[in-house]
Amino acid sequence: MDKAIWNNFIGTLRESSTFRNRVRRYTKDRDELLNVGGQKNTAPYTKKMSKHVTFDKMAVDEEIEVDRKGFQIHSELNSEFWEDKKMKEEIRQRLLEIANDFIESLPFKVDIEDVVLTGSLANYNWSKYSDVDLHVVVNFDAIDENTELVKGFFDGMRIRWNDLHDITIKDHDVEIYVENMTEEHHSTGIYSILEDDWVTNPERVSTTIDVETALKKANDIAERIGAVEEMYDDAEYDRVMTNVDRLKEKIRNMRSAGLESEKMEFSPENIAFKMLRRSSALEKLTNLKYNAYDKSMTMDD
Repeated sequence: MDKAIWNNFIGTLRESSTFRNRVRRYTKDRDELLNVGGQKNTAPYTKKMSKHVTFDKMAVDEEIEVDRKGFQIHSELNSEFWEDKKMKEEIRQRLLEIANDFIESLPFKVDIEDVVLTGSLANYNWSKYSDVDLHVVVNFDAIDENTELVKGFFDGMRIRWNDLHDITIKDHDVEIYVENMTEEHHSTGIYSILEDDWVTNPERVSTTIDVETALKKANDIAERIGAVEEMYDDAEYDRVMTNVDRLKEKIRNMRSAGLESEKMEFSPENIAFKMLRRSSALEKLTNLKYNAYDKSMTMDD
């Protein structure tokens, strides 16, 4: 990449009065729920929401409804994407085109190490709710020694791209991510679209997904989100922000424990996270914090 352009870009940011706040906010929130494990809250029936969007109230005793067909292990990979465990060429070319268009939209040249597909569509637990998790792999260290700042930049660029574009492949939403080449993966299926070969070959596991345990965990979180919404209704905005942070940490820890367990992405903890994501509960939690902050800073005439 052109280091002079990057340095000029960073210099321009530093002149901004909001730069320090933006970096501090990113450093604090970089591992927020919707970025953990390279996944985003974009189930096909979930509307993308900005931080100022209102949301329907989740009652304290409201239970999450689950489509159990969305949590099963198939005997084959998704036939719309794969043939004899090779990605169909027309899909591979289209995904490469999308990744290239994203890279071309950046304000400076970036060298790509790889373009990969990961997530459930690169595995046997795919469903109609699966996203096309398209990862552009980059060497962050080659851009700047402050890799947190580099990640913050790329997160901003890919979030903007995903918000501006609504692309689907075979009715599955395409989501762009930028991944550091040193990043650790928990996924058991990773396909190099650039090399047209598997980085990590998925294996169909002979396991069952404990939907009931996952549902109990998800409903426990949903009940707590309902309690935070009641705090918001009572204008207790500082309590809302504090409790949102606590809940997010709890959910991050829950999912991390599941991904690091023997069952990995099939663990009840990870499935509970997916249930929360598909139900829009995580969107509500994130927007509660943003809306509470806005309310707390607003001065009426």
